[in-house]
Amino acid sequence: MLSNSLIELDRAHLVHPVASYRGHEKAGVRVIASGAGATVTDAAGRQLVDGFAGLWCVNAGYGQQSLIDAATRQMQELPYATGYFGLGSEPAIRLAAALAERAPGDLNHVYFTLGGSDAVDSTIRFIRYYWLAKGQPQRDQFISIEQGYHGSSTVGSGLTALPAFHAGFGVPFDWQHKIPSHYAYRNPVGGDADAIIAASLAALDAKIAEIGGPERVAAFYAEPIQGSGGVLVPPDGWMKAMCDRCRSLGILFIADEVITGFGRTGPLFACTDDGVVPDMMTTAKGLTSGYVPMGAVFLSDAVYDTIADAAGSSAVGHGYTYSAHPVSAAVGLAALHLYEDSLLANGARAGARLMAGLHALRDHPLVGDVRGRGMLAAIELVVDKERKTPLPAAAEPSRRIFDRAWSNGLVIRAFANGVLGYAPPLCCTDDDIDAILERTAQTLDQTLEDPDVRRAMR
Repeated sequence: MLSNSLIELDRAHLVHPVASYRGHEKAGVRVIASGAGATVTDAAGRQLVDGFAGLWCVNAGYGQQSLIDAATRQMQELPYATGYFGLGSEPAIRLAAALAERAPGDLNHVYFTLGGSDAVDSTIRFIRYYWLAKGQPQRDQFISIEQGYHGSSTVGSGLTALPAFHAGFGVPFDWQHKIPSHYAYRNPVGGDADAIIAASLAALDAKIAEIGGPERVAAFYAEPIQGSGGVLVPPDGWMKAMCDRCRSLGILFIADEVITGFGRTGPLFACTDDGVVPDMMTTAKGLTSGYVPMGAVFLSDAVYDTIADAAGSSAVGHGYTYSAHPVSAAVGLAALHLYEDSLLANGARAGARLMAGLHALRDHPLVGDVRGRGMLAAIELVVDKERKTPLPAAAEPSRRIFDRAWSNGLVIRAFANGVLGYAPPLCCTDDDIDAILERTAQTLDQTLEDPDVRRAMR
């Protein structure tokens, strides 16, 4: 009864993110009632292994008492403190210091946001200010990567290169440019790492020349792994090569670690493994394990000092009411302790088990590619392995595969092109990982029997 009541209330009033509004009204909501570890329970009492950690964010897993206690204590002591007027709170100050200490290179300055989208938005504001302060206002062009995701704010969605985030919104803007993805499985130059890196560098050079030269380009944005584009993993050395090229041309290099940060790929930050020190870095999601909203922009000494010196005694006019929220910061500190105490190591072990298990599915008739790093992975399904023919649109991969997995007791990300995305909590046990793999195999077998898939295979 309660579930039916909630479904009707949801249908009538709650607008869901990135959804077909009419389609959702017709289908109705699936209500998640509780979670523990890597498992969630729906309103009907059905338990599912969450192979996607909510939305790539519940890195610590559900029900971590230390995070709950941190939020509770902070709510009792000081539920809100503004960062305006020279004010602050102890948790926010300590979290900024702890993050700066652990960040790559000289990313010593942290601006807190509410999430990933406004973190990206904030980088654009800071970059504009930086180049005006440097006396180079003509550097007003931004470059990102096809199939990349940089949030859904008005300007961030233009850096994002996924059609659903552009349709009907009048973006991207004419100062937002794209180069092709490194997408190894479908790269025109093939799968050779050196060839892919060379092609990406050539594409960046060509785009810069098309725009009018490096003196017109403000910044280049890249994810260490392209998450929402289908978990696209670049070859080793790709991030560093792109960063080095930008640096040689005086273009700011921005690493978007909203998905990859906080143990998702192994270390606290993926840039560490890539050997990259960006000029700015965005994070969110795992920062608080999704328990409360928070994002962060890391600024290098050079970027921060340029902005600060140019402003002098004047205020830098960028801020949010909930920036450096003390409750979010307290949870962030507790999450950081959890990661370093045990979860990074456990995530590395669990990630190795996950990747080995997914690779063992390569012989399945539908599996064209398996890719990933740590606890971030994907399987790409095809109906013809030699031709790499995607699942047909008639098979509704996003809806049907998600539904099958859900029925099998598994939550994954099912992309419209037949890619299955995985981002389990770092707390996963061997049994959790094995359940993900077993239920994935079951879902693949059911998809193989889909009449639309069989028809495409013939």
